[in-house]
Amino acid sequence: MWDQQKTREDVHRTLRVTAQHKKRVYKRQTLRLNVRLLIRVKHRQLLSEGDPPIMATPNEKLAASLELLKEQQVEHGNVLRSGELSRTHRERLKKNGFLTDVILGWLIVTRPQDKSHDSTFWYTSFWDFCRRYCHERYDVEWCFSSEQSLLLHAESTHIPKQVIVWTPKGSGNNTVLPFDTSLYDLKKDLPPKSDIVTKDGLFILSVEAALINVPEAFYRSYAMEAQIVLSGLRNTGSLLVKLLDGGHVLAAGRIAGALRCVGRDKEADTILKKMKAADYDVRERNPFVAGTHVMPLEVGSSPLAARVNAAWDTHRDAIVKIFSEETGIPADKEAYLAVIDDIYVNDAYHSLSIEGYSVTTELIEQVRQGSFDPLENAEHKKDVDALAARGYWQAFQSVRASIERILTGESAGQVARQDHDSWYEELFRPSVTAGILKAGALAGYRNHPVYLRGSRHTPPRVEAIADGMAALFERLENEDSAAVRAVLGHWLLGYIHPYPDGNGRMARFLMNAMFASGGYPWTVIDVEHRAVYMSALESASVGGEIIPFAKLIEDRMQWSISLSY
Repeated sequence: MWDQQKTREDVHRTLRVTAQHKKRVYKRQTLRLNVRLLIRVKHRQLLSEGDPPIMATPNEKLAASLELLKEQQVEHGNVLRSGELSRTHRERLKKNGFLTDVILGWLIVTRPQDKSHDSTFWYTSFWDFCRRYCHERYDVEWCFSSEQSLLLHAESTHIPKQVIVWTPKGSGNNTVLPFDTSLYDLKKDLPPKSDIVTKDGLFILSVEAALINVPEAFYRSYAMEAQIVLSGLRNTGSLLVKLLDGGHVLAAGRIAGALRCVGRDKEADTILKKMKAADYDVRERNPFVAGTHVMPLEVGSSPLAARVNAAWDTHRDAIVKIFSEETGIPADKEAYLAVIDDIYVNDAYHSLSIEGYSVTTELIEQVRQGSFDPLENAEHKKDVDALAARGYWQAFQSVRASIERILTGESAGQVARQDHDSWYEELFRPSVTAGILKAGALAGYRNHPVYLRGSRHTPPRVEAIADGMAALFERLENEDSAAVRAVLGHWLLGYIHPYPDGNGRMARFLMNAMFASGGYPWTVIDVEHRAVYMSALESASVGGEIIPFAKLIEDRMQWSISLSY
């Protein structure tokens, strides 16, 4: 009995001890959990207040700020209000190059490598800023002016110096923005909602409403854009309805005159007839400046295709006057190809240097002799400049093969259409082989927006590329002048910017393939003329001035002749 009772007491004692132990363990666990929760809460409070976690390193502080910036980007994109981040986070991100001020109370996301004098970071965010700024300030009571609306309908992609916003909330204030741009809010009653459409989040007038409201000066200042918009009108029925219902006599006369200028006589006559039938006294008037080169464009063509055709028709005669008469396909084809071979080193050096690669003559020779091997040599694999040089050599050989076909009498435009994809593929194959680029880089045309450093020109949307390139190749195939094919082919390929990278090199390859078809020498754009070269391209793309670019090409052609001897 005693033993049984003792055993029972021992069991009870053990159970009590165990229970007490469990309680102590539970208390300790609860305490630890509470401490952890307290730390998390405090950490979140500190983050929200803009202070870093206790004893956090500078990198940890920056990482915490970047996490919050990322959250804001998901919601708002690259344009932020100052109040959406605490002062501590704002200052930290600005100090490290991830944010920059636009105007008081507004910021845009940047990159640490962006320089303060480089306009690219602003131009990439310009339209996003306009969109959010206008929505925040005017709610839905705003739209762009008729002029800006038509420019956007025409897919005019350069950044304007000033954007005019119509809004009943306007105060006539001109908001000065970075890099000599501005936004002016004009106090104006808005047209009916049916006349306002949305394009990439921007409120703009419909084509019909914009054509009715735009002043005659638009046709003089933006003749090409006006032609593009008019060519995009598949029919003028809805436009005529608005003219009749609104009694827009002056606009009707102006639009009828513009339609007749672009070869749409039937639509012009219909507008005049219907307006007069409604007892409106309409006087037809040509809104374009006398002497302006206005050419009929294909009705219903895409804005970019229409732009390519309009630019070609506008500029070709000026280019013909600048270049000497072409000699035609050279009789000694092997001698012509030998000169191309001789000029390779100079061409590769200058073309790659223009793109920012540090390439030596020794490296180029190494590549040509085949001693550069990114597969077996680890150092070569890491060398981006060397890979670019290898790609240039391979692409150069592919272009040379295309020129051989052209010299046998094949259509230069058709050869370019068939072979340009192979040029591009060879240009980047070494970087893909070395693992620097993914295989998808060889796919061809880009599938994302791109921006040009320091340029007001923004390459067309992805959706427009195919139409633009198709129009370009069609003009190359149908053009008689090799000089025109070379100069406009170079400029317009760069304007469309169809590839994710390498557009400048591809444009110069295309130029020289076209020059070969007329017996002109291979032309090198030297890196010493890079600034002039870029300025001339900018003048063509933004200002519509092709002559400076054509004259530069002709001048460098004469200089290039000496490189082969």
